[in-house]
Amino acid sequence: SIMKLSARSATFLLASGLSGSTAFVPSSLNVIQPSATSLNVATAPPGTWSPSSWKDAVAKQLPIYESQEELDNAIAKLDKVSPLVFAGEVRSLYEKLARVSQGQGFVLMGGDCAESFKEFHVNHVRDTFQLIMQMSLIMTFGSAMPVVKIGRMAGQFAKPRSAPDETIDGVTLPSYRGDNINKEEFTPESRRNDPNLMVDAYYQSAQTLNILRAFSTGGFADISRLQAWNLDFVETTPEGSRYRELAAKVDESLRFMKAIGIDTSSPEFTTVDFYVAHECLLLPYEQALTRQDSTTGKWYDCSAHMVWVGERTRDLDSAHLEFCRGVGNPLGVKISDKCTPDELLSTINTMNPQNIPGKITIIVRMGAEKLRKNLPELIRAVQREGKAVVWISDPVHGNTRVTKSGYKTRDFDNVRAELTAFFDVHDEMGSHPGGMHLEMTGEDVTECTGGVSGVDDDTLKDRYITACDPRLNGSQALELAFLVAERMRERTGLPPI
Repeated sequence: SIMKLSARSATFLLASGLSGSTAFVPSSLNVIQPSATSLNVATAPPGTWSPSSWKDAVAKQLPIYESQEELDNAIAKLDKVSPLVFAGEVRSLYEKLARVSQGQGFVLMGGDCAESFKEFHVNHVRDTFQLIMQMSLIMTFGSAMPVVKIGRMAGQFAKPRSAPDETIDGVTLPSYRGDNINKEEFTPESRRNDPNLMVDAYYQSAQTLNILRAFSTGGFADISRLQAWNLDFVETTPEGSRYRELAAKVDESLRFMKAIGIDTSSPEFTTVDFYVAHECLLLPYEQALTRQDSTTGKWYDCSAHMVWVGERTRDLDSAHLEFCRGVGNPLGVKISDKCTPDELLSTINTMNPQNIPGKITIIVRMGAEKLRKNLPELIRAVQREGKAVVWISDPVHGNTRVTKSGYKTRDFDNVRAELTAFFDVHDEMGSHPGGMHLEMTGEDVTECTGGVSGVDDDTLKDRYITACDPRLNGSQALELAFLVAERMRERTGLPPI
């Protein structure tokens, strides 16, 4: 009926969160933000902090460079380059995450395990952006709340390693740490830590951001193109069919809006806010791109809108925590089952002493069984102390295994089980499941087994091209998006999609 369609349209319109192109406008341009998004998210950096104070702390997972002069020259080049992101953009994300921490949204973070130079192509960036748009549409329509879209892109090069060296056929060389540190080929020349690769990584990140900004504001993200977002190789899968059915419902809602005089060609329908984030690992690079905002005097890491500290570098005396505590960006910290409630509270107090909503995101990676056992006491501690955090599930990192043939992979059933456990625990604790963090790609890869794509151990080799860890393909990622949509609908009392 018309009344039912109107309600659905209103729900979609209110939940869409497509808040226009202002996320990519520098604050110096004085663009007026809607008053509804005005939050006090200012934070003063600690008095003893400076962009280089991390050098006095315990630094783990950092490369050792042969030539200090070569390193100094690379840093000098980065000191002079333009920031990749602007303070106004960072504050825009901060405000959205503040709302998520209060139960008013959901975060989707996704992208490559590690970006590489040789695989960089506009089509690769486009396909991943397209997949994130599909997933966010599913979750927005399903959950009736805005989805904050963050790509693991434009800076996700460096990776922590379990050992500093790697031995193959009796030959020992430094481990491959990512394209911004050394090269993947197993030769002494390639495995040499080269500081000039940081400069190369900056320029590739600048290109990636340029592409993302064009897609976000140049018409590609227009909601009327939602049928075109379906990736070719996904379209024939069951999840592709489910997406087409949902897209048809949205199309119907859009036609109704036009009929009653709503302008669906306005920026709210044709552009999206899209942010980028990466692990804060290579501190010389992060420091070189840290800038002081001319309007507020605050320091921002302008290599990304958001950065996070990994499980291996989150010690309270770590250089990475020391660096992050002084920048004005939203910050994440990854935790496993090793994290105790006291550790977590100490980390939160270090990174967000003023307890400002939107500042801290806790990214949980444990595996389903350990999550059910350990996450409740962590949530309980945060609730007891009244800490404002965003809880995000990373259901991939705790579910990695190696096949008999030597391929590192992840079983989709285990990934889905951990995501389900994440929602179950938050239902039990009365807390808000605030997001999902995935290593995924818009390419047609066979790197994770299971799901509707039907990849198994024998077919992993068909299209296994990752530079580091295995990634979910498009159909597997969409399957998780539908799972999130259904769980969020249950929480809000809406009928199934």
